[in-house]
Amino acid sequence: MSSNGKPNPPPAAAAAAAAGNGAGGPPKMYQRPIYRPQAPAAKRRRGGRSSCRFSCCCCFFYAVLVVLLLAFVAAVAGGAFYLLYRPHRPAFTLSVARVDKLSLSSSATAPALTDSIDVTLTAKNPNKKLVYLYDDFAVTAATAANAVPLGEGSVPGFVHDAGNITVIKATVSASALGVDPTTAATDIKKSGEFTITLDLETKAGVKVGGLKTKKIGVLVHCEGIKVAAPAPPPPPAKKKGGVKLSVADAPSPAASVDDTTPSPPPATTVARVCQVRIRVKIWKWTF
Repeated sequence: MSSNGKPNPPPAAAAAAAAGNGAGGPPKMYQRPIYRPQAPAAKRRRGGRSSCRFSCCCCFFYAVLVVLLLAFVAAVAGGAFYLLYRPHRPAFTLSVARVDKLSLSSSATAPALTDSIDVTLTAKNPNKKLVYLYDDFAVTAATAANAVPLGEGSVPGFVHDAGNITVIKATVSASALGVDPTTAATDIKKSGEFTITLDLETKAGVKVGGLKTKKIGVLVHCEGIKVAAPAPPPPPAKKKGGVKLSVADAPSPAASVDDTTPSPPPATTVARVCQVRIRVKIWKWTF
Protein backbone atom coordinates (compact mmCIF):
# COMPACT_ATOMS: atom_id res chain seq x y z
CA MET A 1 0.00 0.00 0.00
CA SER A 2 1.10 3.57 -0.52
CA SER A 3 1.80 6.09 2.18
CA ASN A 4 -1.67 7.78 1.77
CA GLY A 5 -3.56 4.56 2.51
CA LYS A 6 -4.58 3.64 -1.11
CA PRO A 7 -3.75 0.21 -2.46
CA ASN A 8 -1.00 -0.01 -5.02
CA PRO A 9 -2.19 -0.87 -8.58
CA PRO A 10 -0.96 -3.99 -10.28
CA PRO A 11 2.30 -3.65 -12.17
CA ALA A 12 0.64 -4.11 -15.61
CA ALA A 13 -2.06 -1.55 -14.93
CA ALA A 14 0.53 0.84 -13.48
CA ALA A 15 2.69 0.47 -16.59
CA ALA A 16 -0.30 1.06 -18.92
CA ALA A 17 -1.37 4.11 -16.92
CA ALA A 18 2.15 5.44 -17.00
CA ALA A 19 2.37 4.93 -20.75
CA GLY A 20 -0.95 6.70 -21.26
CA ASN A 21 -0.03 9.56 -19.05
CA GLY A 22 3.26 9.83 -20.79
CA ALA A 23 1.45 10.18 -24.18
CA GLY A 24 -0.77 12.88 -22.75
CA GLY A 25 -4.14 11.01 -23.27
CA PRO A 26 -6.61 9.29 -21.03
CA PRO A 27 -5.77 5.88 -19.77
CA LYS A 28 -6.77 3.03 -22.06
CA MET A 29 -9.15 0.47 -20.62
CA TYR A 30 -9.94 -2.97 -22.01
CA GLN A 31 -13.65 -3.56 -22.91
CA ARG A 32 -14.95 -7.05 -23.55
CA PRO A 33 -17.14 -7.32 -26.75
CA ILE A 34 -20.79 -8.23 -26.29
CA TYR A 35 -21.63 -11.70 -27.63
CA ARG A 36 -24.66 -11.75 -29.95
CA PRO A 37 -25.51 -15.24 -31.25
CA GLN A 38 -26.74 -15.23 -34.87
CA ALA A 39 -26.82 -18.90 -35.73
CA PRO A 40 -30.44 -19.66 -34.71
CA ALA A 41 -31.93 -16.80 -36.78
CA ALA A 42 -29.85 -17.80 -39.79
CA LYS A 43 -31.03 -21.36 -39.41
CA ARG A 44 -34.65 -20.23 -39.31
CA ARG A 45 -34.29 -18.16 -42.47
CA ARG A 46 -32.45 -20.95 -44.26
CA GLY A 47 -35.13 -23.42 -43.28
CA GLY A 48 -37.92 -21.13 -44.60
CA ARG A 49 -36.25 -20.69 -48.00
CA SER A 50 -35.72 -24.41 -48.41
CA SER A 51 -39.35 -25.15 -47.57
CA CYS A 52 -40.55 -22.50 -50.04
CA ARG A 53 -38.36 -23.93 -52.79
CA PHE A 54 -39.60 -27.41 -52.02
CA SER A 55 -43.24 -26.34 -52.24
CA CYS A 56 -42.63 -24.53 -55.58
CA CYS A 57 -40.94 -27.61 -57.00
CA CYS A 58 -43.85 -29.76 -55.83
CA CYS A 59 -46.41 -27.43 -57.46
CA PHE A 60 -44.47 -27.40 -60.73
CA PHE A 61 -44.10 -31.17 -60.69
CA TYR A 62 -47.83 -31.74 -60.10
CA ALA A 63 -48.77 -29.20 -62.78
CA VAL A 64 -46.56 -30.95 -65.34
CA LEU A 65 -47.99 -34.29 -64.26
CA VAL A 66 -51.58 -33.05 -64.75
CA VAL A 67 -50.75 -31.68 -68.21
CA LEU A 68 -49.15 -34.97 -69.23
CA LEU A 69 -52.16 -36.92 -67.98
CA LEU A 70 -54.55 -34.69 -69.91
CA ALA A 71 -52.45 -35.04 -73.06
CA PHE A 72 -52.41 -38.81 -72.62
CA VAL A 73 -56.19 -38.94 -72.17
CA ALA A 74 -56.71 -36.73 -75.24
CA ALA A 75 -54.38 -38.91 -77.31
CA VAL A 76 -56.21 -42.06 -76.24
CA ALA A 77 -59.60 -40.47 -77.01
CA GLY A 78 -58.37 -39.23 -80.39
CA GLY A 79 -56.97 -42.64 -81.28
CA ALA A 80 -60.21 -44.35 -80.30
CA PHE A 81 -62.23 -41.80 -82.34
CA TYR A 82 -60.01 -42.34 -85.39
CA LEU A 83 -60.22 -46.13 -85.18
CA LEU A 84 -63.99 -46.01 -84.74
CA TYR A 85 -64.98 -43.42 -87.38
CA ARG A 86 -61.96 -43.10 -89.74
CA PRO A 87 -62.53 -39.35 -90.40
CA HIS A 88 -61.55 -37.79 -93.74
CA ARG A 89 -61.59 -34.21 -94.94
CA PRO A 90 -64.24 -33.19 -97.47
CA ALA A 91 -63.17 -33.04 -101.10
CA PHE A 92 -63.95 -30.05 -103.37
CA THR A 93 -63.50 -30.13 -107.15
CA LEU A 94 -64.00 -27.18 -109.50
CA SER A 95 -65.78 -28.42 -112.62
CA VAL A 96 -66.90 -25.31 -114.59
CA ALA A 97 -65.71 -21.70 -114.73
CA ARG A 98 -67.16 -19.17 -117.17
CA VAL A 99 -66.72 -15.41 -117.60
CA ASP A 100 -70.09 -13.93 -118.47
CA LYS A 101 -69.02 -10.30 -118.45
CA LEU A 102 -65.68 -8.53 -118.44
CA SER A 103 -65.09 -4.81 -118.84
CA LEU A 104 -61.98 -2.86 -117.88
CA SER A 105 -61.98 0.89 -118.36
CA SER A 106 -59.08 2.43 -120.23
CA SER A 107 -58.25 5.03 -117.58
CA ALA A 108 -54.50 5.11 -117.04
CA THR A 109 -54.69 6.37 -113.46
CA ALA A 110 -57.71 4.59 -111.93
CA PRO A 111 -59.12 1.82 -114.11
CA ALA A 112 -62.43 0.27 -113.04
CA LEU A 113 -63.26 -3.40 -113.45
CA THR A 114 -66.75 -4.79 -114.02
CA ASP A 115 -67.09 -8.53 -114.41
CA SER A 116 -69.17 -11.60 -113.66
CA ILE A 117 -67.75 -15.13 -113.32
CA ASP A 118 -69.88 -18.25 -112.83
CA VAL A 119 -68.28 -21.27 -111.16
CA THR A 120 -69.54 -24.76 -110.35
CA LEU A 121 -67.95 -26.97 -107.71
CA THR A 122 -68.60 -30.48 -106.47
CA ALA A 123 -68.33 -31.15 -102.74
CA LYS A 124 -67.98 -34.76 -101.58
CA ASN A 125 -68.19 -36.09 -98.03
CA PRO A 126 -66.14 -39.33 -98.07
CA ASN A 127 -67.04 -40.27 -94.48
CA LYS A 128 -69.55 -42.98 -93.61
CA LYS A 129 -70.67 -41.69 -90.21
CA LEU A 130 -69.61 -38.03 -90.04
CA VAL A 131 -71.87 -35.16 -91.11
CA TYR A 132 -70.42 -31.73 -91.91
CA LEU A 133 -72.33 -28.58 -90.96
CA TYR A 134 -71.29 -25.60 -93.13
CA ASP A 135 -72.00 -21.92 -92.51
CA ASP A 136 -72.40 -19.53 -95.44
CA PHE A 137 -69.45 -19.45 -97.85
CA ALA A 138 -67.69 -16.20 -98.78
CA VAL A 139 -66.39 -16.58 -102.35
CA THR A 140 -63.59 -14.43 -103.80
CA ALA A 141 -61.61 -14.61 -107.03
CA ALA A 142 -58.35 -13.03 -108.15
CA THR A 143 -55.83 -13.28 -110.96
CA ALA A 144 -53.12 -15.88 -110.44
CA ALA A 145 -50.18 -13.71 -111.53
CA ASN A 146 -50.50 -10.62 -109.32
CA ALA A 147 -53.63 -11.33 -107.26
CA VAL A 148 -55.76 -8.60 -108.86
CA PRO A 149 -59.22 -8.89 -107.22
CA LEU A 150 -62.02 -9.95 -109.56
CA GLY A 151 -64.96 -9.63 -107.18
CA GLU A 152 -66.77 -11.60 -104.53
CA GLY A 153 -69.93 -13.59 -103.94
CA SER A 154 -71.61 -15.88 -101.43
CA VAL A 155 -73.08 -19.38 -101.18
CA PRO A 156 -75.63 -20.42 -98.53
CA GLY A 157 -74.48 -22.94 -95.96
CA PHE A 158 -75.77 -26.50 -95.98
CA VAL A 159 -75.68 -29.83 -94.18
CA HIS A 160 -73.31 -32.26 -95.87
CA ASP A 161 -74.51 -35.76 -95.05
CA ALA A 162 -72.21 -38.76 -94.90
CA GLY A 163 -71.33 -40.11 -98.36
CA ASN A 164 -73.19 -37.26 -100.06
CA ILE A 165 -72.12 -35.33 -103.18
CA THR A 166 -73.36 -31.72 -103.40
CA VAL A 167 -73.10 -29.36 -106.37
CA ILE A 168 -72.25 -25.76 -105.44
CA LYS A 169 -72.90 -22.90 -107.89
CA ALA A 170 -71.62 -19.40 -107.24
CA THR A 171 -71.26 -16.11 -109.08
CA VAL A 172 -68.32 -13.83 -108.42
CA SER A 173 -68.92 -10.28 -109.64
CA ALA A 174 -67.59 -6.75 -109.34
CA SER A 175 -69.03 -3.40 -110.38
CA ALA A 176 -66.64 -0.53 -111.08
CA LEU A 177 -64.00 -2.05 -108.83
CA GLY A 178 -60.84 0.04 -108.62
CA VAL A 179 -57.74 -1.96 -109.56
CA ASP A 180 -54.05 -1.29 -110.03
CA PRO A 181 -53.48 -0.04 -113.59
CA THR A 182 -50.20 -1.85 -114.20
CA THR A 183 -51.08 -5.29 -112.87
CA ALA A 184 -54.65 -5.19 -114.20
CA ALA A 185 -53.48 -4.47 -117.73
CA THR A 186 -50.97 -7.32 -117.47
CA ASP A 187 -53.17 -9.99 -115.87
CA ILE A 188 -56.67 -9.40 -117.27
CA LYS A 189 -56.86 -10.31 -120.93
CA LYS A 190 -59.77 -8.84 -122.87
CA SER A 191 -59.20 -11.52 -125.48
CA GLY A 192 -57.75 -14.96 -124.88
CA GLU A 193 -57.29 -16.98 -121.71
CA PHE A 194 -55.89 -15.94 -118.35
CA THR A 195 -55.48 -17.83 -115.08
CA ILE A 196 -57.39 -17.09 -111.89
CA THR A 197 -57.68 -18.46 -108.34
CA LEU A 198 -60.85 -19.06 -106.33
CA ASP A 199 -61.27 -19.09 -102.54
CA LEU A 200 -64.27 -20.22 -100.49
CA GLU A 201 -64.11 -19.42 -96.79
CA THR A 202 -66.55 -20.71 -94.18
CA LYS A 203 -66.87 -22.35 -90.78
CA ALA A 204 -67.72 -26.02 -90.40
CA GLY A 205 -68.56 -28.37 -87.59
CA VAL A 206 -68.86 -32.15 -87.36
CA LYS A 207 -71.92 -34.05 -86.22
CA VAL A 208 -71.56 -37.61 -84.94
CA GLY A 209 -74.86 -39.10 -83.87
CA GLY A 210 -76.32 -36.62 -81.40
CA LEU A 211 -72.99 -34.87 -80.70
CA LYS A 212 -71.84 -31.69 -82.45
CA THR A 213 -68.35 -30.21 -82.37
CA LYS A 214 -67.50 -26.54 -82.25
CA LYS A 215 -67.20 -24.96 -85.71
CA ILE A 216 -63.74 -24.00 -86.95
CA GLY A 217 -62.56 -22.04 -89.97
CA VAL A 218 -62.23 -23.84 -93.32
CA LEU A 219 -60.67 -22.43 -96.50
CA VAL A 220 -61.19 -24.07 -99.90
CA HIS A 221 -58.49 -22.85 -102.30
CA CYS A 222 -58.67 -23.57 -106.04
CA GLU A 223 -55.87 -22.50 -108.37
CA GLY A 224 -54.75 -22.98 -111.95
CA ILE A 225 -58.21 -22.07 -113.36
CA LYS A 226 -58.03 -20.87 -116.94
CA VAL A 227 -60.88 -18.69 -118.16
CA ALA A 228 -61.51 -16.85 -121.41
CA ALA A 229 -63.02 -13.42 -121.83
CA PRO A 230 -66.35 -13.35 -123.71
CA ALA A 231 -66.13 -12.55 -127.39
CA PRO A 232 -67.15 -8.98 -128.27
CA PRO A 233 -70.43 -8.60 -130.21
CA PRO A 234 -70.03 -8.37 -133.98
CA PRO A 235 -70.67 -5.00 -135.61
CA PRO A 236 -74.21 -4.47 -136.97
CA ALA A 237 -74.72 -5.39 -140.61
CA LYS A 238 -74.95 -2.54 -143.07
CA LYS A 239 -78.11 -2.26 -145.17
CA LYS A 240 -77.63 -2.07 -148.89
CA GLY A 241 -79.27 1.03 -150.40
CA GLY A 242 -81.87 0.77 -153.17
CA VAL A 243 -82.84 -2.82 -152.41
CA LYS A 244 -86.42 -3.47 -151.39
CA LEU A 245 -87.89 -6.74 -150.34
CA SER A 246 -91.38 -7.66 -151.30
CA VAL A 247 -93.75 -9.31 -148.87
CA ALA A 248 -93.20 -12.68 -150.45
CA ASP A 249 -89.43 -12.32 -150.32
CA ALA A 250 -89.26 -11.06 -146.69
CA PRO A 251 -87.84 -13.62 -144.30
CA SER A 252 -90.14 -15.14 -141.71
CA PRO A 253 -89.83 -13.95 -138.09
CA ALA A 254 -88.50 -17.36 -137.04
CA ALA A 255 -85.65 -17.08 -139.51
CA SER A 256 -84.63 -13.56 -138.58
CA VAL A 257 -81.20 -13.19 -136.98
CA ASP A 258 -80.08 -10.28 -134.82
CA ASP A 259 -76.46 -9.70 -135.69
CA THR A 260 -75.94 -7.40 -132.71
CA THR A 261 -76.59 -10.15 -130.11
CA PRO A 262 -73.25 -11.36 -128.72
CA SER A 263 -72.50 -15.04 -128.79
CA PRO A 264 -72.62 -16.76 -125.40
CA PRO A 265 -69.25 -16.88 -123.65
CA PRO A 266 -67.42 -20.18 -123.80
CA ALA A 267 -67.54 -22.29 -120.64
CA THR A 268 -64.22 -23.58 -119.44
CA THR A 269 -64.67 -27.13 -118.23
CA VAL A 270 -61.95 -28.00 -115.78
CA ALA A 271 -61.33 -30.68 -113.18
CA ARG A 272 -59.26 -28.88 -110.59
CA VAL A 273 -59.01 -30.53 -107.18
CA CYS A 274 -59.13 -27.76 -104.57
CA GLN A 275 -57.17 -27.70 -101.34
CA VAL A 276 -59.09 -27.80 -98.05
CA ARG A 277 -57.27 -26.00 -95.25
CA ILE A 278 -58.17 -25.72 -91.59
CA ARG A 279 -57.94 -22.15 -90.31
CA VAL A 280 -57.27 -21.77 -86.58
CA LYS A 281 -57.48 -18.33 -84.98
CA ILE A 282 -55.25 -17.68 -81.97
CA TRP A 283 -55.95 -14.27 -80.45
CA LYS A 284 -55.33 -11.86 -83.40
CA TRP A 285 -53.65 -14.26 -85.79
CA THR A 286 -55.28 -16.75 -88.13
CA PHE A 287 -53.30 -19.78 -89.35
